Amino acid sequence: MSTHDAYYIPHKAVWPIMATAGLMLMLAGFANYLNGSSIGPGMMLVGFLAFLVMLGLWFTLQSKESESGMYSHQVGISYRMGMMWFIYSEVMFFGAFFGALWYARNISIPHLGDSGAFSGPGRSTHDILWPAFQAIWPTNGPGNVGGDYEAMGAFGLPFINTMLLLTSGVTCTWAHHGLLAKKRDQLIKGLIATVSLGFLFVTCQAIEYYEAYHEMGLTLGSGIYGSTFFMLTGFHGFHVCVGAIILSVILFRSWRGHFTPENHFAFEAAAWYWHFVDVVWLGLFVFVYLL
Repeated sequence: MSTHDAYYIPHKAVWPIMATAGLMLMLAGFANYLNGSSIGPGMMLVGFLAFLVMLGLWFTLQSKESESGMYSHQVGISYRMGMMWFIYSEVMFFGAFFGALWYARNISIPHLGDSGAFSGPGRSTHDILWPAFQAIWPTNGPGNVGGDYEAMGAFGLPFINTMLLLTSGVTCTWAHHGLLAKKRDQLIKGLIATVSLGFLFVTCQAIEYYEAYHEMGLTLGSGIYGSTFFMLTGFHGFHVCVGAIILSVILFRSWRGHFTPENHFAFEAAAWYWHFVDVVWLGLFVFVYLL
């Protein structure tokens, strides 16, 4: 067996230690910030910058090793399995939030609003806790505890964002086909379009949040509806931002002449992540905005 066919064993590196130090410093800074310490924000900033530097240096090293042909077929399989498990963990992450939304809408609210539910020999939960509570969705809690608000409609910015993400999925696939066909111009144009649509999505969502807070009275404090709305859409927006940054790195590498039809897993991993983000948004649009 040749050296190239053997399983690749990474050389010693300081990057995992640097990543841990940066994340720990961010966490310590956040803890100090929550406790009112003036050094908290500074610690978080230093930790975040250390983490960013680590990412840049580590990914640069990885790209050089990949382009030089150091990785065997077995390494490629390991990378693919790692990305698959990462996306699976993200599926479970969003599954928990979708589960919380389903539980609130289909179990908690009907139970608290039904005067005859689980009544037993005595008074029902509804009569004991909140007699005036009505089992309707969206709700901000009993007695309008979250204040007056307006529910976010599905058509307008949410629908525009849906079209933006669906189009970005098409442009990403078009870029992939350009790479496979050795059409670098098509690859770069497709990535530029995908990245632009991704950041445009984030911009539209920021406008949507501004309108929700300042014109609709819809905030994180607007009961279970406000908290689930911003939790689901906010974390998805964060994932879109991360995906757009990843694709920006892939765009830069493509512009530098990286990737071939036989060796382009970094592009594939970014594309998998982007399509996952697209699918999650379709679920959000249906269950958060439409229903």
